[in-house]
Amino acid sequence: MSQIYGGGGNGKDDTEAPFKNDFVELFNAGKVAVSTAGKSLQYASKTGAFTNVFALPTATIEPGAYYLIELAKGAAGKAELPTPDATGTLALSGSDGKVALVGNIEGATGLSDTDVLDFVGYGAANEVEGGASTPALSSTTAALRAAGGCTDTNNNGADFTAAAPAPRNSATAKNVCP
Repeated sequence: MSQIYGGGGNGKDDTEAPFKNDFVELFNAGKVAVSTAGKSLQYASKTGAFTNVFALPTATIEPGAYYLIELAKGAAGKAELPTPDATGTLALSGSDGKVALVGNIEGATGLSDTDVLDFVGYGAANEVEGGASTPALSSTTAALRAAGGCTDTNNNGADFTAAAPAPRNSATAKNVCP
């Protein structure tokens, strides 16, 4: 995962959230194409269990390519997302939570689940990679992985910063990692 935004449509009016929908952006930092077949995106509250599962549609993500998953829509927000590559209904917290990319569609048991491919705990999440979470997010900030998605030290606190959301989809120019 290269970007997580849970503030979609949050706030009293359209001036608070830059986008109407939550989203998760996947990124292939590897050297070979990967398939989403049989995989899922899962969400849990900051201390909750992974009971919110979105089975990813089958697609291929080329090396250096992004894959945008549009999620729940809020009541406000300034703009629509760029054309999503997939659309789900998961509603992410705008401040604290856990998101997992999982190699199957069964609810993950947490970070230690052997089927978890990537895991991001943000804000006050009780599980995080590397002992440090990403900063708490807001209606105006997303968690963005460093180097356009290429940095993965397995430490959420070191790999992600909170910044303005900048969703990228499969039409975005590739960012091939060194």
